[in-house]
Amino acid sequence: MKRHWVLALIVVNVAALAVLAVALPRQMLSPGALGQGHAALAEDCFACHVPWHGSAADKCIGCHAVATIGLRTVKGLPIAQTQRTPPFHQALASPDCMGCHSEHAVPRLAPVAQFTFVHALLNQGTSANCASCHTAPAGDFHRSAGTACAQCHVQTHWKPATFDHARYFPLKGDHNAPCATCHVGNVTSSYTCYGCHEHQPAAILAKHRRERIATIDNCVACHRGGHQTREEGRERRGERERD
Repeated sequence: MKRHWVLALIVVNVAALAVLAVALPRQMLSPGALGQGHAALAEDCFACHVPWHGSAADKCIGCHAVATIGLRTVKGLPIAQTQRTPPFHQALASPDCMGCHSEHAVPRLAPVAQFTFVHALLNQGTSANCASCHTAPAGDFHRSAGTACAQCHVQTHWKPATFDHARYFPLKGDHNAPCATCHVGNVTSSYTCYGCHEHQPAAILAKHRRERIATIDNCVACHRGGHQTREEGRERRGERERD
C-alpha cells in the first residue's frame, strides 16, 4: 500500500512540474535574465536554443556574422576600434560561442561558470602572431626585441617572463645596448660580440692565441660580465677544464 502512495506522489509532482513548465516557462526553465543586448529575445527561447540540445553556435551566427563581429553591430553600424578590444573572432579555429559567452544571469544559488579566453581557440597562424591583437609594451627593450614574444613569454600568462638576461650576461655599462647589436635580426638563439666597431675577429683571435686560447666562438663563456681581467678569464677557463 505504501508503495502505491509513493508512486502516486511522484506522478503528482511530475505532473505539477510539467504544468508549471508550460504555464511559467521563463521562471521554471530559464537560468536567469538575459543581458541588455538580448533582452528583446526574453520570450523567444528558440531564437538561441535548439529543443533538447540547448544553445547552439549556429543560432548565434544567424545574427552575429563572424566576419563582422567586433567591427559592426547586428544592425550593420560600425563599432569604434580600440586597442583594448581588437576584433579577433574572425581568427577563431571554430565558432564555439558558448565556450566564452553566456547570456543568462544565473540564479544566485547556482554555480557561476567561469569563461576564460585561451589562445588555443585561435587558428594557428593568428595564435603565433601576437601583434595581430596585442601592442608591444613601450620601452627600448621590447621595441628592439621586435614581435618575437614567444622567446620570453608564454600564452597562458604575460608575467613572469621565462628569460633572465642577467643570469647569462648582465647588461651593464656599454653592454646596455639594443638587442639587435648582439642578436642579429633579433634572433635570440644566437649572438655575436662583433656588433661593435672595436671588435674585429682576426685581431681578437690573435690576442687570444697569445693567451693560448684557440677558439673565440663563445665569448661569454669567459667574459660573462663583458669586461674582464686576464686573471678572471684564466680562473673561469680553469673551472671549465676541471668540469
